[in-house]
Order: sequence, then structure tokens, then C-alpha cells
Amino acid sequence: MSHETLSTILFLVFVAGTLAITFWASRNNKSATDYYAGGRSFSGAQNGLAIGGDYMSAASFLGIAGIIALSGYDGFLYSIGFLVAWLVALLLVAELMRNSGKFTMADVLAFRMSPRPVRTAAGVSTITVSIFYLLAQMVGAGALVGLLLGIKSDAGKMWTIVAVGLLMVIYVVIGGMKGTTWVQIVKAVMLMTGAALVTLLVLGKYGFNLSGLLGDAAQQSGKGDSFLIPGLKYGTEAQGIWGKIDLISLGLALVLGTAGLPHILIRFYTVPTARDARKSVLWGIGIIGVFYLLTLVLGFGAAALVGTKTISDSNKAGNTAAPLLAEKIGADIFGDVGGTVLLAVIAAVAFATILAVVAGLTLASSSSFAHDLYAHVFKRGQVTDKEEILVARIAAFVIGAVAIILGIRAQALNVAFLVALAFAIAASGNLPAILYSLFWKRFNTAGAVSAIYGGLVSALVLVIFSPAVSGAPTAMFPDADFDLIPLSNPGIFSIPIGFLCGYLGTILSKEYNAAKYAEIEVRSLTGIGSEKATSH
Repeated sequence: MSHETLSTILFLVFVAGTLAITFWASRNNKSATDYYAGGRSFSGAQNGLAIGGDYMSAASFLGIAGIIALSGYDGFLYSIGFLVAWLVALLLVAELMRNSGKFTMADVLAFRMSPRPVRTAAGVSTITVSIFYLLAQMVGAGALVGLLLGIKSDAGKMWTIVAVGLLMVIYVVIGGMKGTTWVQIVKAVMLMTGAALVTLLVLGKYGFNLSGLLGDAAQQSGKGDSFLIPGLKYGTEAQGIWGKIDLISLGLALVLGTAGLPHILIRFYTVPTARDARKSVLWGIGIIGVFYLLTLVLGFGAAALVGTKTISDSNKAGNTAAPLLAEKIGADIFGDVGGTVLLAVIAAVAFATILAVVAGLTLASSSSFAHDLYAHVFKRGQVTDKEEILVARIAAFVIGAVAIILGIRAQALNVAFLVALAFAIAASGNLPAILYSLFWKRFNTAGAVSAIYGGLVSALVLVIFSPAVSGAPTAMFPDADFDLIPLSNPGIFSIPIGFLCGYLGTILSKEYNAAKYAEIEVRSLTGIGSEKATSH
């Protein structure tokens, strides 16, 4: 049996299992709290696993292993950035968001301000971030299928994207937060098991001697010892000072962006208490931390056993490093059949990863549209739970259709900039508004709207005029040339602009509600009153 056939069978088994879970979970979706927040019934450990499932995307699993395999030390900086980001989420956001809000980020912002303009801005930002992130996963799905299932035709990749889009809509429309959460838990267990298995086989081959593994990786990379020290990807002589600034900019976006990602923020509302919110982030940090340590072995293992030339010949971005490593180590230890089976398992895990992440993103954006824009902006709060859930389900269909169409159109585009842009927008617009709202007494409506739109627009403009869009072989439009700013990652400029816009908007407006700030301060620290929050 070929690895393509085996991968397809394993993937279909996963899909059948998760669809069964989704239908089972949907039986208890009776209220808005059930649909948006899973009835706040998940434990800290369950939500921590789901956070891991939501966060460890295909870009993390395939992309980071590939970047390490091709760029050595510099590639591992992505892992560090993604992991350290959770400390910001834990210390500044998790508990306070859980206590202050109800279903979405806008609930926290709108409580002490004029709700309609703030909810509109938050809804626009949430949907923008989600669609960019969603688009990256859809493009990744098409590429992954082409690479792992041997589908070469554009029509085959198109139908793959359509299938992934339809599945994610089914998970969200039928299962809501409960169904989506269970899919993410199952996927997190699969991903950790698959990654740990390959890691143990690689380490076992080297007698658990990391020095031997790193030495072979450096030798097979063709770069020698420079493979194990900084400077291969960022800060090269050709890049000059801009390469180093780009690295700092990327780090800022990764570290600060996580605490503003909509599909991560809504996970804090699925637990019954603030203590469970903190516990779920600790579980998430543990799972994600172990996973990113495993990517170190996967990346360097791929460089050592497969070779960087073979990896880059298969896929210039290195996205096939982990599957190629699975096939090689499986064949070395268990023979050709073992290689085929292990490759099929890793391919199925990668598909599961894409499905779980796109479901979380679709739920976040459809919830924001229904709860923030429809219920509170268009209907001014005069809406029933049943009507709001119906609109959320319709929105999931529309967002799914948009993601499918854009995913088909974007097959030839560079995926990395889409993910970086999603993080940069979240860090530039969402995070300043959240932090100011929670910690600055003087903060007001004008400040919140200015922070969100200022960060959102500045990040978009900076990326449009960057090498990610034009002027480089890997750009969206490689034949065009309007890269006025030599930075692929806009965070170093757009994040301060977001904070500055929030500050200026606040001090230039006279609006100020001390009583509301006092109330949200008590609520964010204690959780008192959060169950009644936000019909405002």
C-alpha cells in the first residue's frame, strides 16, 4: 500500500471520528453560552489541550521544522518567539479577560465605552486577523495535499481546499465551541504523539547524543559550523542592519501578537473560573513548550538524515522536512513499510492540524460578527440567543466560502507573510486596546477605536510596501517592485503606532467614566459580575 493511500485512509478515519464528536457535542448547544463558550464547562487541563491544538498550526509543525532544517539556529528563533508569547498571555491577559468579558474581545472593550464604535472596530479587526490566518492554513492545505498525496493538478488542490473549507464549516455550525474544542483536544494529542514518536526514533538512532545529531546536521547542511550559530537567515552581510531590525520586528510580533489573537482569546471564556483560565494557560505552555522542543530535534534531525539539499529540492520553503524525516527514519529502522506508515501518520497529523486550526479561526470570526456586529451594532442588543446563534452559523458559511475562494486564488502566494501579518495586526491593534482598557483609568472610546484602526492600517500599509509583497522572488508579486520599506515584518513600527494612536485618541477626547473603570477593575481582578457582563 502506498503512503498516499494510507495517508488518505488515516485522514478519513480522523474526519469520521471528529464528525462523530461534533454531532455528539451539538446535542447540548441550547444557549449562546453553550455555542460561543462551550457552556463554560471545560476544565483547565481540557482547555489547555485545546489551546495547544488551536495554537500549534500547520505553520508551526511543518514550517518551523523546515526553517530549522534549512537555516539552523536562526530557524529555532521562531520556536522561542511562539513559546515566550505565552508568558505575555498568562501574565497580562488570560485571567483578566476571562473575568471581564463574556464571549469576545469586544465585550471587554465595550463595557466602559460607547459600545457601537468599539464593537465595530473590534469586529473588523477580529475578522481581518482571522481571515489572514485562515487563508494561510487553506493555502497550506492545498500545498500539503499536493506534496504528500501526490496530487499535482490545480483542480486536485482546489477540491482539497473546498473539502477542508466545508469540514471546518460543519464543525463550527453544528458543534459550536464544544465540538470545535473536542476536535482541537483530539488533534493536540495526535500531534504530540506523532512528533514525540519521530523525535524518539531520531534521538534513539544517535544514542540520545545531541552533540552527534547537531554535528551531523551541520555537516549535511553544507554550511558547517555556521549552521549552529546565528546569522544564516537574519543579520547576514547582504541584509546589513535591516536584517537585524527585521529579526527584532518578527520577535515583537510573535511575542506580543499571541495575546491579541482572537481565536486564542475566546478560549479563555470556555472555563468556569479565573483559576481554570490560569490553569489552562499553564497547561497550554507546558504542551506547547514540549512541542517546540520537539521541533528542534525534528528540524536538525531532518537536516542530518535527509539533508538540506533534498529538503529544499522537494519544497523551497522546507515545508516537507518533517514528513521526509518521518519517511527516512521509519525506513532506516523498520524498513520500507515502516517508512510508508510513519510518513502516512505524519501526513494525517498535519491534515488534522489544519482542520482544527481553521475551525477555531472560523468560530472566532463568526462569533465576532454575530455577537459584536449583528447583535450589538446592527440590532443594538435587541436580539434573542436563538437569533444570534443562527446569524453566527450563517456567518460561518459566509466566512468559509470567502476562505475557500481566497485559498483557491492564493495558491501561488507566499504563506509566511500571511501568518506574520496576522500576528502583527493582532499585536498592533488588538493588544494596545486590550491592555489600555484593562490597566489605564483614563482610556476611552476614541482611544480604543484609534488604537485598533491605527494598528490595523499601519500594519497593512507597511506590509504592502515590503519585500513580502513585491521585489523579491518569494514575494506575492515577484515581477512588481514597490518595496519601499526593507522589512518583511512590520511589528517594530506598527506596534508602537498602535499604542501611540490609542494614547493620542484618549488624551484628545474628553470622555471619561471613572465608575465604569472601577467596576471593570474589580471584575477583572475578582470575576464578580462577569456572568452578567456585556448586554450593554
